[in-house]
Amino acid sequence: MNRHTMKKLLLLLALTVTATAQTPTAPAIAHKVDAHYNHLQSLTARFTERYQGMGIDRTESGTLTLRKPGRMRWAYDAPSGKLFVLDGRSAISYTPGDAQAQRTPARQLDDLRSPLRFLLGHTELSKELDGLTLTLVNGGYTLSGTPKGSQQGLHSIALTVDPSGQIQAMRIEQTDGATTSFTFTAIHENIPTTDSDFTFTPPAGVTIINGTAPI
Repeated sequence: MNRHTMKKLLLLLALTVTATAQTPTAPAIAHKVDAHYNHLQSLTARFTERYQGMGIDRTESGTLTLRKPGRMRWAYDAPSGKLFVLDGRSAISYTPGDAQAQRTPARQLDDLRSPLRFLLGHTELSKELDGLTLTLVNGGYTLSGTPKGSQQGLHSIALTVDPSGQIQAMRIEQTDGATTSFTFTAIHENIPTTDSDFTFTPPAGVTIINGTAPI
């Protein structure tokens, strides 16, 4: 082996070692996500939600508002007027044209939007998801894992985050093979909110009943 070839091999080895040393681990990125949201009090974002399963391929969109502790509002503009509100104690789901809105205690909530408690900083990803894996995607990372105890019939959750730990997208796969994906844009953090943002006032003629919030 000549000297020139040896130098090339040594340089390649050095670059490989450097790249390996700089590649983050799944626990490290999970910790960064936790830290990012543990320091937030509120946020708003545009969302696009796509459900695929049981012969259905449905895309909806709107504006998401979050505030600690445990408050979220999904105001849909497609379909217009659809609403999902969680006030910290109970969730209310309403679709325009329905005569009733359904209320569910937060502790009994079985809804595909509920895993977004990650955004409320109420959890540690490494304690919520088994088998965490990490892949690089478009300058960011995707964390994937299996919810402990197969909660809510979920098979896997994948979070796509930027280098700061901000969540850009989430994909949920259910045990029946159906998937729901959320993408988030125009994210604004620590913005002012009011209690009325998380209060549901039923339209005339609409009653609130206890039940299970639909997907």
